Amino acid sequence: MARLCSSLFLVAVAVAVALVLAAAPSTLAGDPDYLQDICVADLNSGLKVNGFPCKANATAEDFFTGILAKPGATNTTTGSVVTGANVEKLPGLNTLGVSLSRIDYAPGGLNPPHTHPRATEVVFVLYGDLDVGFITTANKLFAKTISQGDVFAFPRGLVHFQKNTGDKPAAVISAFDSQLPGTQSIAMTLFGASPEVPDDVLAKAFQIGAVEVDKIKAKFAPKKS
Repeated sequence: MARLCSSLFLVAVAVAVALVLAAAPSTLAGDPDYLQDICVADLNSGLKVNGFPCKANATAEDFFTGILAKPGATNTTTGSVVTGANVEKLPGLNTLGVSLSRIDYAPGGLNPPHTHPRATEVVFVLYGDLDVGFITTANKLFAKTISQGDVFAFPRGLVHFQKNTGDKPAAVISAFDSQLPGTQSIAMTLFGASPEVPDDVLAKAFQIGAVEVDKIKAKFAPKKS
């Protein structure tokens, strides 16, 4: 009887552990939970932690920014510009696990294919018409045209893009479940890395020649001061 009870207890423990492990990915999907009311980022600290250390004297200004109020300049090579209101611009977001960005697009402007390794993104269209989409790891494209007032979500880590399809400027507000979601632009990451990704790697990956690789790299090379 004692052996049976012991066996049942071990089975119950195993089931409990399995349930905890199954739940773990969802609980670890965003930034770590905070352990105090506020922890305003000390952006000048030399201390290296997963995030930013707390500064000693916080004020209301640490929780405020007007950075998203005005459109950004879209005279870029892609015709779009991203203005971030993350922990680096709004120190009060430190440990809170959220941030915002504003993206402005010139007519025909493109926010090129990119990923956010640390966050899911949700966009709300302020004005304009946009073609948006993301690609799953099975190479399936989920795409839609969205307009003023519409909302669209891009799952964490998946490649996605937005393009202004209209003849007038467009803008969105993006929300993230991370204080610093990070952005990896696919083209810039591969062709503008430092040190450079070897030419033969890029040539074989994209099925192009070395000459084409050099031409593309030249477009993403850092500008000399």
